[in-house]
Amino acid sequence: MTRTVNCRKYKEELPGLDRPPYPGPKGEDIYNNVSKQAWEDWQKHQTMLINERRLNMMNAEDRKFLQAEMDKFLSGEDYAQAEGYVPPSE
Repeated sequence: MTRTVNCRKYKEELPGLDRPPYPGPKGEDIYNNVSKQAWEDWQKHQTMLINERRLNMMNAEDRKFLQAEMDKFLSGEDYAQAEGYVPPSE
């Protein structure tokens, strides 16, 4: 049986992650409140931000920026987009 969570981002009951994505309280919070779909969507957006903004994960400021954007993204708040990015129309 698939574990479900009340997803913070999508505001509905959805399948949850198989395990916490991070150690500690942050990982537990994501595990308990973020759906698998929201996490996968974040991973795609994170990759786009890293590539388009040329973030260096060895740089503490870039990691801090990405962490803040992850919190916004997963909470359903406004979050950073890549410069000039236009989402595909449906």
